[in-house]
Amino acid sequence: MQPFSPQHYAVAAQWARQDLYFFSRWLFLQRRGYLWQRAPHHRLICDALMRVFRGECRRLIINIPPRYSKTELAVVNFVAWALAQVPDAEFIHVSYAAALASHNSAAIRSLMQHEAYRAIAPHTRLARSARSHWSTTAGGVMYATGAGGTITGFGAGKQRPGFGGAILIDDPHKPDEARSDTTRQGVIDWFQNTLESRKNRPDTPVILIMQRLHEHDLSGWLLDGGNGEAWEHLCLPALQDDGHALWPERHDVATLQRMAQAAPYTFAGQYQQQPAPPAGLLFKPDQVALLDAVPAGVRWVRAWDLAATAQGGDWTVGAKLGALPDGRWLVGDLIRLQGGPDQVEAAIRHAAQRDGPACRIAIPQDPGQAGKAQVAYLSRQLAGFSLSASPVTGDKLTRAEPLAAQLNVGNVLLQRAPWNDALLAELRLFPNARHDDQVDALSLAFAQLSQSPFGLLDHYAHRARREPTDPNPALPRGGAINA
Repeated sequence: MQPFSPQHYAVAAQWARQDLYFFSRWLFLQRRGYLWQRAPHHRLICDALMRVFRGECRRLIINIPPRYSKTELAVVNFVAWALAQVPDAEFIHVSYAAALASHNSAAIRSLMQHEAYRAIAPHTRLARSARSHWSTTAGGVMYATGAGGTITGFGAGKQRPGFGGAILIDDPHKPDEARSDTTRQGVIDWFQNTLESRKNRPDTPVILIMQRLHEHDLSGWLLDGGNGEAWEHLCLPALQDDGHALWPERHDVATLQRMAQAAPYTFAGQYQQQPAPPAGLLFKPDQVALLDAVPAGVRWVRAWDLAATAQGGDWTVGAKLGALPDGRWLVGDLIRLQGGPDQVEAAIRHAAQRDGPACRIAIPQDPGQAGKAQVAYLSRQLAGFSLSASPVTGDKLTRAEPLAAQLNVGNVLLQRAPWNDALLAELRLFPNARHDDQVDALSLAFAQLSQSPFGLLDHYAHRARREPTDPNPALPRGGAINA
């Protein structure tokens, strides 16, 4: 590294105090001995963080791919830079694991002990040097913990005007646990019940920086109005809308496209900041066509996915799926409600009366005596109708794959109806959506139609017999959705 004159060091220190982006570049050079391979998004992140420091933004969410300098900029450099100007600032830093948060805290402390930092912040000195939490001689505090951990005796932000610290959340969800509804909701509950109460002032800034992992992760919940506050949102997908790469030195366009093909689920959330790719994950809804008139000769099954609670949570869904004479499938109707046992029973009974005895009824049977009792009760209530009940086996993805295979080649149609949009949205996001009850019901209906007495062999034999004189040659076959 070429030596600098004392004047250069003095000017660099002055610029570094004023600008987080320059601070990050200068400290990187001084500590590593070579230039930082920076990209335009690094400036965007620093500008957003400086808006927080100046009091222009109190709630900030940054969504960015992993390994794109998010922790170095938004946690390590930002805390050190802020303490250089406000030595008594109080910070709480959270990550999905306490060990990771502790590691980041130690990295901040190490940066602040470097001689280049001391030239920038001669009045900022460390008082305690514990790994996870430490303080400055001016009364500044850094406390680091994992999501779900206890925070006793610590708060963020000074009870005075001006910047006094912040809550910094970096990747609150562990990627391989984010698909668990229970684990994911646990992080959100902890944010509401524990972390938010650690603000020493109502306007203490909160900064969340993370890769998207699920439609209902902490970022998605907050952006959807979860805690009732408005959040400034900086979204940085790896592959930009104009087709360029966010950081081509890290991942060029060709590499990103290969990553998207190899792991669409991971790429959509972690790299594009979309919980599902636009074309869908398991299902490709753009291959679905809408049908205005139902042809003759359809064989129907109405399958139910039953929710456990009356208010909120999952939905009870009754999906009516038909096997068409030409070998394709038609979603003819869909009932969706959040009700108690009496309302669900009434919905099943009324649907059966509308559908008629020719439409078979399928319900999942819960294990144990309670499930058998429920099936026996519904059988009595639906006397005169064909009711089948079977235990649900396998995971949701495995159960949905046979239906997806037909839908993705244009063999599934929808009866045009108001419920189309909600169904298509759930198909597009599955298995990463907040709700999957419609998919579960359709998967059960498809499994029932594919079994005896209307098995796939009978179904396709029936199709082959009719193809020479197909009376419905105009039925749509896949392609874009007919609006």
